[in-house]
Formats: sequence, structure tokens, C-alpha cells
Amino acid sequence: MSQINKLKIFNDPIYGFITIPNALIYDLVQHPYFQRLRRISQMGLSYLVYPGANHTRFHHALGCMHLMQEAVDVLRFKGVLISPEEENALYIAILLHDIGHGPFSHAMEKSIVEDVHHEEISLLFMNQLNVEFNGQLNLAIQIFKGEYHRKFMLQLISSQLDMDRMDYLKRDSFYSGVAEGNVNSERLIQMMNVVDDSLVIEEKGIYSVEKFLMSRRLMYWQVYLHKTSLVAELILMKILKRAKELTLKGIDLPCSKPLLFFMQNKITLASFDAQTLDLFGQLDDFDIIGALKAWQKQDDFILSSLSKMIVNRDLLKIKLTSEKVLFEELQPLKERFSLENNISVADTNYFIFKGKIKNQAYSKEAEPIHILKKDGTIEDVVESSDQLNLKSLSKLVTKYYICFPKQLL
Repeated sequence: MSQINKLKIFNDPIYGFITIPNALIYDLVQHPYFQRLRRISQMGLSYLVYPGANHTRFHHALGCMHLMQEAVDVLRFKGVLISPEEENALYIAILLHDIGHGPFSHAMEKSIVEDVHHEEISLLFMNQLNVEFNGQLNLAIQIFKGEYHRKFMLQLISSQLDMDRMDYLKRDSFYSGVAEGNVNSERLIQMMNVVDDSLVIEEKGIYSVEKFLMSRRLMYWQVYLHKTSLVAELILMKILKRAKELTLKGIDLPCSKPLLFFMQNKITLASFDAQTLDLFGQLDDFDIIGALKAWQKQDDFILSSLSKMIVNRDLLKIKLTSEKVLFEELQPLKERFSLENNISVADTNYFIFKGKIKNQAYSKEAEPIHILKKDGTIEDVVESSDQLNLKSLSKLVTKYYICFPKQLL
């Protein structure tokens, strides 16, 4: 029997051909845990605003690996020593960095798998895969956890200018059609270097960094924090919270077995054993969408009303403001909605609520993006840039929102 060819290529609409560098990477891509990412949307419910935004986390993970291949080539060309083992570990770590995302992950993290973040679940998946692949992921896990002595390797995976951000900005911009997010990842990677085991960008790449940070800010306001995407995600969180509440009261709700398990049990990181991980690995967007379709017909007014909102894209009204919303402003709306729909004032919290969103394109608290000057000195991009707007990009901008049913207008 002929040996299966594992050096496959993917045709990507953004980068052209993406190559699988070796058999181990191929086997990881083929693993059911990774194939599940084909069924998890990269941008959650953003397709309710941008109809083209239907790409998946599978797309994104392969794109990140492709950029990492380019980064390794550039750094080696500039004399940075990267062994074949380190190279492979970088590919594995970036390929699997998002494997712990659940369906509509941020809504899941705040309702069903409370207090367990996707990064922690990614690590659990990596450890499980490492057992299955006889320890071949040891170095990748070490780098991913920040325990490897070569700091720049973690920076390539997780920093303010990493392969993850470079791919998702470019990809989300492409699929949503929001051109402002289109960053020049190739140019940024060409400008990378390593000094004292730390990632730097050569001075002539500073304008590309500025454009990257500006794109990130615009993508957050226009896409990730778009008010319609935001209200849809908030409604989904309320739906999952309500479904869990009803299930714990003993009410049977139609849904898949993996979803039922997470609704019946309070899952913490400590209780996330191999069986829980396997059930989590069976969850994808289809479990949630299927449940929403079924829950539209439930007797519970809250669950059915909210589920219809998402399925039919008839969402709550959301208003953004720069001023804090006071509790007193919501009270008359809650009392009126309670009377009109014969539900308790406490239950109106599912339909009428407030909150805040934050956007900071560049954080001064996190590790800075370092610029390597021509004279060999290194400084923070904010200090190097002649652009005043970079200083404002590092300011934290907070906006407040209020959500309520349209009929209360």
C-alpha cells in the first residue's frame, strides 16, 4: 500500500497556497479536535451585520501557521538561529493556539463554561494531543506557556504584534468587506528581527506598524464591537444563561448531548477532565443554532422570545453613549415591559440591561512593540513614531450601552 502523501497544500483566498510542512502537522490538522474548527465561525454572530463573515477558525489557524512559516524564513535569513525542532514547535503552537474556542466562544465563556477561558482549554487540548502523539508537542507547549528561554518565540504567538493578530485582522477585513482592516502582514514580517532574544521591528517598518495599530482600532469599532454584533452576542449569552437556569430547575430542553452536559453541570478548570474535554470537543456552532431553532417553540416566554430574536435577526434595540447609564433610567422601561408581558420585574433583566465596552488598540501595560533604530538603540513604537495619533491609540476608550425591546421606543 502506498504511503499517504501528507505534504498537502490548501488554497487560501488571502495568501494563495498554504503548505503543510510535515507529516506531524498534517496529522494534527486531520485530528477531529482540529477539524471541529471548520464548524466554528471565526467572528461569531458578525454575519448578522456582514453577510460575508462566515469564515471559520480552521481558516484562521492555517493562515497563522502560514505567516509563522514566513516569519521563520525571514528571521533565519537575518541570521537568527532557529533549530528544526524549534521551527516545528512554533508551527504547532500557532496552529493550535485557538483550538480551545467553543462555539460563539465569548458568549459561551460568559454563560455555560463560566470562568474557564479558551486559552486554558487550548492548553488542555494540547496536553491531550501530546499524549496521543507521544510527547511530540512538548516544546510547542513549553513555548505556548511562556516557559521556553527564547522569549521572541512566545512573542510570535502572543504579543501586540503576533501572527494571530496579523492573520485575523487581514482575514476578518477580507471576509467582512471592511477594507480599513487590511494590514500589510508581509511587509511587517519582512521588517522583523530579534535582538537579545526579543522581537523587534526595524525602523523602516514603523509606518507599517502604525497602519497595523490604526487598522486594529478601526476593526474593533467597525466590526468586533459593532453595536448589532454586540447586541446579538449579548442576547446569545442571555439565552444560554436562561437555558442553563431552566435545565437546572429540571425542565427538559431539546438540545445535543454535549450541550446538555454543559448546561447541567457547573464546569470549572479543576473539573475539566478528559471526559469533559471530549464533550467540549464535540460542541460547535451547529449545536447552538440547532438549539436556538428548537427553543423558539418552548413555553418559557424568555427563552423562546430571545431565541426568535437571533434566528430571525429581530434583535433588541441598542444605544451607545459616552455617558454612564444610570440604573434609574432602566427602571421605568422594566416596569412597563413587566406589565405588558406579564413577567416579573427581575425577569425583565433578560431584555433590558446596560453595560460597557472598551477599545484600546495599543496597550502600554503589555509588552511594547519595540522599534530597532538605525543606530542600534531600541524604543517603544509610541516614542519612535512621529504620529501623534499613536499616543491616542494607547488611550483606553470606554463606551456605555443600553439594550431594550424595540416596542418600548
